[in-house]
Amino acid sequence: MQLQFYHEKFKEEVYAFSLIEEQHQFTALPAEALAVKDENRFPIVMIDKEKAVGFFVLHQGEAIREYTSNPNALLLRAFSINQIHQGKGYAKEGMNRLPGFTRDHFPETDEIVLAVNERNLAAKSLYLISGFEDHGKKLMGRKGWQSILTYTLNPR
Repeated sequence: MQLQFYHEKFKEEVYAFSLIEEQHQFTALPAEALAVKDENRFPIVMIDKEKAVGFFVLHQGEAIREYTSNPNALLLRAFSINQIHQGKGYAKEGMNRLPGFTRDHFPETDEIVLAVNERNLAAKSLYLISGFEDHGKKLMGRKGWQSILTYTLNPR
């Protein structure tokens, strides 16, 4: 599996992503995330055997300052695995590849942050197993309290 910046060639596949409502309440579908135009948002597609299996956005700039005061941080948002590809290890593999991808494409970044709804136990567990840390920071989101998790990138 590999991570690639979104390209129009993936549009049909990522726009066809589906999630069960229990998951969709906590994250945006790729089509929803791609509708937000912002030069500081970088959509990423998770590809396996030429198929788009997952999607997320890396966001930088002033708009992420409610999550972190670190000017060199990226915010991970809208993470999803297409429902038909769930349960195959893609989420964990994507998280494992994220640090290297970030170092390669955003070399000034030294931290990745994300917000996960406290009721989204599966996602929070995935992020913690993948090396994100919970330092107790919380924000109120649209669907309730969110834990702010951080991943410190070590220099190469």
